Amino acid sequence: MSLEQQLATRSNNECELCKNTGELAVYAVPPTDQVNADNAVLVCKTCLDQLEKREQLNADHWKVLSDTMWSEHPAVQVVAWRMLSRLRNEAWASDSLDILYLDDETLEWAKKTGDHEQDGTVEFHQDSNGTRLYDGDTVVLIKTLDVKGSTLSAKLGTVVKNIRLVPDNTEQIEGKVEGQTIVILTKYLRKG
Repeated sequence: MSLEQQLATRSNNECELCKNTGELAVYAVPPTDQVNADNAVLVCKTCLDQLEKREQLNADHWKVLSDTMWSEHPAVQVVAWRMLSRLRNEAWASDSLDILYLDDETLEWAKKTGDHEQDGTVEFHQDSNGTRLYDGDTVVLIKTLDVKGSTLSAKLGTVVKNIRLVPDNTEQIEGKVEGQTIVILTKYLRKG
């Protein structure tokens, strides 16, 4: 039996965190060397995107954690604890966190990633209008920019195709202007 089948049987084909039944996937609870039923949970796409910080946290989506946090499976308990910690500014999440008991070993696992110390906000690359940017997008410069270390000047209205997001800086993207790859601040562009 595959891992996904084991988790589907264990969870009655429902997301182990929110009980949704559509588009389920295996989520390996970090840190993990080898994924197995003891360190993985079956989650829906909405939960997965928010767990992996590809989308902003939607507090209303997670209110069901006050029920699912009582799972007998440590992996579910760990994820519930981490999500409640990220949502701790919500009164219901703080209350749930106060009553959730994890044994010492499970609590140590839950704290290992440090994810619980962050708040629920996720930073994304956005253009000057607040529109979210993705790898491969086309953008237009809204200001003439002089490129440092070069004689190149990227003119207002220049179209930059197939951009790449700078992974650790949400205020920068990379793109080619006149055949040269440059870093451009997101505040000087809009999605094309």
